[in-house]
Amino acid sequence: MSEPAITQLSLIRQLRFCAGHRLHRHESKCAFFHGHNYRVDVEVVAAAGAGAVDAIGRIVDFSLIKQRLLAWLDANWDHAFLVFAEDHNALAAIRMVEPTKYFVMPWNPTAENMARYLLEVVAPGVLGDLGVVARRVAVWETEESCAVAEATGGPCAPAGPPAVAVVVDGRGDDLVRARR
Repeated sequence: MSEPAITQLSLIRQLRFCAGHRLHRHESKCAFFHGHNYRVDVEVVAAAGAGAVDAIGRIVDFSLIKQRLLAWLDANWDHAFLVFAEDHNALAAIRMVEPTKYFVMPWNPTAENMARYLLEVVAPGVLGDLGVVARRVAVWETEESCAVAEATGGPCAPAGPPAVAVVVDGRGDDLVRARR
């Protein structure tokens, strides 16, 4: 006799932001500074198990996913330039521009690595207290192309707090915010 099927419930929230990047050591045009109108699909499951829902019948309210993740994206990646920590040339160039907003990535800012960063670093920190676990993140660079990071086995262990964007803006309040 086979085991009865278990229904796994999940939800997916789409988020959008605009950012620039370049791919360090890329062999073609992606080595140039350029930008995208990104779409991010975040899939979450209940931390309590396959079919766990609240009294209303939901894993979590969609608006909470939007509120938490979009706030992080807006503060750190939206209208920012994503730069690989080892891309010293790009870092030097972006630091010459004012005002500027940039985010230093631990990996080359490919769509794959952006999805990985959101899944492994950002989601555990911003969603952890909602009773959900991010299972899958897709980062769409264009309407036709996306990269997917998926947690296999259990939830991703938080890799520590995510970095924050560096903002240098001398236009008014002389705002400078830099934490890592």
